[in-house]
Amino acid sequence: MIPELSQLPMNPTLAGQAELLENIRYSENGQTLSLLLPWAPHDNRENQAPHPLIVFVQGSAWTTPNLCYEIPMLSRYAEEGFAVATVSHRSTTDGHPFPAFLIDVKCAIRFLRANAKTYAIDPTRVLAFGTSSGGNTVCLLGLTGDDPEFRTEEYSAYSDSVDAVVSCFAPTDLPALFDYLKDMPDANAILGAYFGSDPGHWHEEMEKYSPVNRVRPGNFPPFLLLHGTGDTLVPCSQMETLYLKMKEAGLNVKAAYVTGAEHEGNFWSPQVRTLIHETILRQLTSRKE
Repeated sequence: MIPELSQLPMNPTLAGQAELLENIRYSENGQTLSLLLPWAPHDNRENQAPHPLIVFVQGSAWTTPNLCYEIPMLSRYAEEGFAVATVSHRSTTDGHPFPAFLIDVKCAIRFLRANAKTYAIDPTRVLAFGTSSGGNTVCLLGLTGDDPEFRTEEYSAYSDSVDAVVSCFAPTDLPALFDYLKDMPDANAILGAYFGSDPGHWHEEMEKYSPVNRVRPGNFPPFLLLHGTGDTLVPCSQMETLYLKMKEAGLNVKAAYVTGAEHEGNFWSPQVRTLIHETILRQLTSRKE
């Protein structure tokens, strides 16, 4: 060896590295998910301690989520020791009105629990994390754990409940939101795709899939709600309404404004990511330490 050259240590455990597994089909209806996993030496996950799981639902206005959109941010969680699933679901524009999105994501959670050993996932530490319509989804996940109304026969032996929820700029009160958006182009076509062909049932369906109407006293997971004060698509009053109802019901909820933030984009400050770690992810990791 050349004496003047420095020597750097190798990384035999692959600490701080992650890998991406794509196009994992989780349902007979063709839906897929991607997995970001802490890298396993020689692809041997059997020797790894199980990792807490983040189930991420990208906002898509209840159409088809772009599973790649937040990969740069989410990969950092995998590098820190979390398994991260980004989950697709059926689209309202393809003839799948509410609650197809919720049924699908619940199926994905059961699939991941059923395959926990394969991916070195800890099925007792599952965080639901979502943005916009995905935030609506994860709030409903937290408030409807193992509800038979949204359950299919796939992986029916496993739970679709979650242990914590992080919801960012989510629609939580759909009648109020769609009243605010009543002048949007093609409003009736959009509402028909979401809630069915009969306008007489639209309000009832909006009420049913509004997280604010699912809140009641009980044993629910901790929630962290975040919303930008500059959001003109989904106003931050949506977060405020849900937060106040949860506080009134005695639930474990924290919330914060992201000052001036829009819908996505400049919302993602380092402080937002730190708050998610401090209030939710640390709880999941500390429970097993």
